[in-house]
Amino acid sequence: MIAKIWKKVLFAILIIACLFNVVNKLVHKASLQQELESSAQYIQEMQQENIN
Repeated sequence: MIAKIWKKVLFAILIIACLFNVVNKLVHKASLQQELESSAQYIQEMQQENIN
């Protein structure tokens, strides 16, 4: 009986942790524009280092 209760409690904690993780990633997700700009800037810096 106690094992079933603990199993349900731990399962609920697992679900809450997964939902929190997903929501946290969605909230802190960088926009596509920022990703493209940072990638372009990185490529430009690497090209300038190779030229020099």
